[in-house]
Amino acid sequence: MNKKTYKYSVRNVKISLAALCFSMTVTAAEAYPVNNSGSSISFSQNSQKYDLTELTPAADTTKTVYGIPVQFTDELKERTFTYFWEIVDSTTWQTDDRYPTKNFTSIAATGFALPAYVIGIENEYISREKGAERVLNVLDWLWNSPQGDNAEGVAGYRGFYYHFLNYDTGTRYQQVELSTIDTALLMAGVLTTQSYFDADNRVESRIREIADSLYYRVEWDWAMDGNSTMSMGWYPESGFIRAQWEGYDESMILLILALGAPVYSMPEGSWDVWTSTNNWADFYGFEHVNFGPLFGHQYSHMFIDFRDIQDAYMREKGIDYFENSRRATLANRAYCIDNPGGFEGYSENIWGLTASDGPANETRVIGNRTVQFSTYHARGAADGYIEDDGTIVPTAAGGSIPFAPEETLKALYTMKEKFGDQLYTEYGFLDSFNMTYSEEGWFNPDYIGIDQGPILIQLENYETGLIWSILRENKYIRKGLGKAGFTGGWMEESVK
Repeated sequence: MNKKTYKYSVRNVKISLAALCFSMTVTAAEAYPVNNSGSSISFSQNSQKYDLTELTPAADTTKTVYGIPVQFTDELKERTFTYFWEIVDSTTWQTDDRYPTKNFTSIAATGFALPAYVIGIENEYISREKGAERVLNVLDWLWNSPQGDNAEGVAGYRGFYYHFLNYDTGTRYQQVELSTIDTALLMAGVLTTQSYFDADNRVESRIREIADSLYYRVEWDWAMDGNSTMSMGWYPESGFIRAQWEGYDESMILLILALGAPVYSMPEGSWDVWTSTNNWADFYGFEHVNFGPLFGHQYSHMFIDFRDIQDAYMREKGIDYFENSRRATLANRAYCIDNPGGFEGYSENIWGLTASDGPANETRVIGNRTVQFSTYHARGAADGYIEDDGTIVPTAAGGSIPFAPEETLKALYTMKEKFGDQLYTEYGFLDSFNMTYSEEGWFNPDYIGIDQGPILIQLENYETGLIWSILRENKYIRKGLGKAGFTGGWMEESVK
């Protein structure tokens, strides 16, 4: 094995582990209190010019955006919000990992549900009072949930939470890991509510207090396990997971939260160690920091507005992480259009590879070739990483709406119109589909919470910049970004 092949093999193992830290959904199921502005940067590549001042769409008297009926995006947003409002364990107030299959709740999905409630208030789907009450229920349970180093009967330890929790009790599901990234996504949602609920009343004051306490008690430094980068998780039975967060992926939000912590923060130089292993390469004509599954280019961006702010790495490259995600999105699309695997249904408006459910763990002969299909898998396409079995995932486009609105909205609308209620139903888009697997095609019967969240939050960020504008004001987010070396843009503005 040559050096380059070895590097990609190690990278691919880490990507698979990262996806596993999000969703052992299939395998596991079977087994503390103490305004949106534009950017002036334009980037060009491959004869394409992208002016970030044009991110927020102007009022469209024809009731379409890029030819897509506004009725569709309005409906998609409300249906997806309704998933988070209705699909919840009413004992712990944590959000289900998936539905209608019911296995356990997911702390990352809860982290996406919290900003979803804010979006529901701002869009008048629910009243502020109802939204605040729901948020307080979520946070109050989290704060009072059982904690400790026991293998059973607890929800978390040292401020971190287990990846999946049992219904009713909220305790660790089977033998899942104490997850660093899922806890970070949960805390990003918690801090969103801390900054949004600013009224001087009992409920909203309590939300701010508990949110601060929950973030305060996470011992990020402990999770470093004495290393220069953070472990992906911990098991009471065996200790820390040896795999660590290295190189560009969804863990940007984890590192920024860990750097911004008032206590238990990670070492300041950790960000530079993390970026030192980035894979900058050209893929399908788009030079960018590569990471195969699109969720790695989306999750941190759901909470942080990376437009026009740069760390040392991106200053050297002359772009920002928002532009990087645009390129990654378009490269993913270009790969699907090229369709080197010859899968059924791929086109300029039917595309999108990311971690998702798939039809089965089996090999089938399709035409004159053999195809290995998978269930939950870290699908994606990037330099040194191709994982593709013909499974298209709507959240791949949906989570990238702000980066490439025309291409992503056209994809979502085309999928909805083409497949109807096989794919688009009560709560918006079902998780995934595969037209190669069988003659009639395979359509996932489930919604997955961590795939619903990017569609709703990024559609709202595209239309109003809501979640971005809220967290621009959060002192912990700003501190973390500053310690990571980010400067420019809104980072130079004073907090209101």
